[in-house]
Amino acid sequence: MRKRCPVPAPGNICITLKCFAFLGQYLPAGAKGNTATLQVEAGKTVAQVIADLNIDREEVELAILNDQFIDLLAREHTELKDQDTLALWPEVAGG
Repeated sequence: MRKRCPVPAPGNICITLKCFAFLGQYLPAGAKGNTATLQVEAGKTVAQVIADLNIDREEVELAILNDQFIDLLAREHTELKDQDTLALWPEVAGG
């Protein structure tokens, strides 16, 4: 079961953020593993949340919002909604 955010402050929403590989270093204090529950301003876009976390946009190869891929251009105008789950992956190489 996903941890629910406490009642958000007026004008805010709660989201679950998952950061994989080295992007985990950008999670706020109190994160459990690779996951944190955040309060963000209502109307924030995927790109704005990435920027607010001080993650360079080029570091995020994949952004998945509620199991849907969000491409680089769509991140600029895709607004988050209360109880959304945003997962971020860097580019990874295998071999």
